[in-house]
Amino acid sequence: MSDPHPGRPPEKEDKRTFLQKVAEFIHPGPDSTQELIETLAEAEDNQVIGAESRVMLERVIRMADMTAGDVMVAAPRMDLVNIDSPFDDLLHLVINTAHSRFPVYQGERDNIIGILMAKDLLKLQRAPELNIRALLRPAVFVPESKGLNDLLREFRGNRNHLAIVIDEFGRMAGLVTIEDVLEQIVGEIEDEFDIPEDDGDIFGLADRTYRVSGDTSVERVCEAFDVLIQSSDPGESFDTIGGLIAHEMGHVPKRGEQLQLGGLQFVVLHTKGGAVRWFKVSKAEDGSAAA
Repeated sequence: MSDPHPGRPPEKEDKRTFLQKVAEFIHPGPDSTQELIETLAEAEDNQVIGAESRVMLERVIRMADMTAGDVMVAAPRMDLVNIDSPFDDLLHLVINTAHSRFPVYQGERDNIIGILMAKDLLKLQRAPELNIRALLRPAVFVPESKGLNDLLREFRGNRNHLAIVIDEFGRMAGLVTIEDVLEQIVGEIEDEFDIPEDDGDIFGLADRTYRVSGDTSVERVCEAFDVLIQSSDPGESFDTIGGLIAHEMGHVPKRGEQLQLGGLQFVVLHTKGGAVRWFKVSKAEDGSAAA
């Protein structure tokens, strides 16, 4: 006998058991993102999943609504390389910022012509006759509205770990890295500046500057550098150098920001949870104090 509905596609076999169907009828699945998150919270309460798993799953769910513009480093805070800069300037920038990749521009800062890998500078040092243009890798451009799920998929597919973010007018809005995206799932990713606090709080570096933990007491910093550091507000006192610097800046410090205080130059190397983890400290060039 022929099929009375030849144009109808075959229905998929429902492999759920009778009990599973009854359970789903009594306890229907979540109808919204918020309900799904609440379900995960209940699963944690019932010890079905652990707290860390619940937090990570929530982040994955919330990331679906996030875009490149939500997590990018804004253009004014980007560390860029001028194609016409001398090699010594390039090396100084790499050492001071500790990045592995740098957007390279020519003329205007918005004119990005490629990406320079810090490790490729070794080739330039060993063979000075090389043109830096030969070391550049193609730059990837994405719109601010690019979804993080799609962006992560592209990062994995094309093996690029950095993209330049473009606004609706075609101007450079910032940059986003694969680390920025992954941190939305797993939280802050520890880097080379994250070492156990009991290993110390002030370290001498090869370029005669120092790496100082944000949790270091103001008193210890004063003793170590033989300076007097005080708040610009006479009635305010701070236990840690990170707290004092944040107060003087008037906002939560961001990586790359600088401040002169007590005859010292403080450069923010790494932040976490709204607090500075590490500063790079050196004597201020003019020897002046901001306090």
